Amino acid sequence: MTAATRVGARWMSLFTLAWLAIWTVQLTPVQLLLPLQLDTPEDDWIRGVVSSGLVLGIGGLAGIVAGPLAGALSDRARPGRPRRRPWALAGVWTTAAFLVLTGFSEGPWAVGGAWVGVSIGVAVSSAAFTAMIADQLPTTQRGAASAAVGSSQAVGIVLGVGLVVLLGLDIVSGYLLLAAVIAAVGTAVALLLPDPSASEAVRPTTRDRRSLASLRDRDFAWMLAGRLVTNIGNALGTALFLFFLLHGLGQPSSTAQDNLLLLIVVYTLFVVAASVLTGILSDRTGDRRRLAVIATVVQAASGVAIALVPTFEMTMVAAALMGLGYGAFSTVGLAFAADLLPDEKDHARDLGIVNVTAALGQLIGPVLGAGLVALVGGFWLVFAAAAVLSLAGGVLTGLARQPQRS
Repeated sequence: MTAATRVGARWMSLFTLAWLAIWTVQLTPVQLLLPLQLDTPEDDWIRGVVSSGLVLGIGGLAGIVAGPLAGALSDRARPGRPRRRPWALAGVWTTAAFLVLTGFSEGPWAVGGAWVGVSIGVAVSSAAFTAMIADQLPTTQRGAASAAVGSSQAVGIVLGVGLVVLLGLDIVSGYLLLAAVIAAVGTAVALLLPDPSASEAVRPTTRDRRSLASLRDRDFAWMLAGRLVTNIGNALGTALFLFFLLHGLGQPSSTAQDNLLLLIVVYTLFVVAASVLTGILSDRTGDRRRLAVIATVVQAASGVAIALVPTFEMTMVAAALMGLGYGAFSTVGLAFAADLLPDEKDHARDLGIVNVTAALGQLIGPVLGAGLVALVGGFWLVFAAAAVLSLAGGVLTGLARQPQRS
């Protein structure tokens, strides 16, 4: 049974605010704080890149387990009890606590251990909020909600990095600010968004439950594969930006931080524009698959551009292309995934698996990128691989059939 009642501006605004907070506290450390914590002296900079990749990889692995597990448990809430709100609150508070711990940690092992907690909290809250798309929205509004998720991702990076850089915050202060943001905003939104109580009709039972049955659905499986590979391509193209500015282009630390913010602003503008336009277009046409495939080609072009011409000016162009491609893909791809959900009784679990593909991309991308940097002693192979994987993700996504609109 698909939700039939359209939601209003209040619901969309709160939903967008939730994702803005989630993306801000997750991606600001990825882009800025963690690389600064783990950077090593100029004569041994590759070790810092590898340490950063491993920390992000371990955190991504934790999120892969936590997201679908939390989603499956929320699907099984007892009749009459809220399904998503308790998990959203638990994830928000876990994220805030471990952000504080990460800020006071030193060395790769301590930072990595604390970051695992942050990743678990983000995965749990993300699973709860993502499930609301399928729980409460008709198919004609899922593109708009997915656009809110995609555009908030880019705006969140600008907001977080911008606050840290422009306010001149040190690493610890940056993490404390992020913890306060997710604790305040996440809690408020989780309490204000509606959360219809569970009913026996949509509660999975042991009798009708098959372990990860959704993965046996042909179209859902192809969509997941395409989403995973495309996200790896995106992570390769973005996760090592600060290191690329520092050691690929040889910029001083202060200049690199300022230029990173500039790149993120450019990336954000194109992500937001692409997310809004393709979200609306996909809701009107229903052809989400075609738009998702086109988006992967645009994302691939960014990797080709920077691999061939590794200058800061071309990096700006690549950031625009990456934002345009990934903004469209993340929006349309999430709406496509919601359309392909095999069983309404497992909405949160299956959308948790969809979120895992993004988390797994953030796991594999930095680790793979660090390995490629260590292999060739530079960054060109990272961006070439990002282009190849983006195209491969488009091919896999195209193998999933577009369902008929209800």
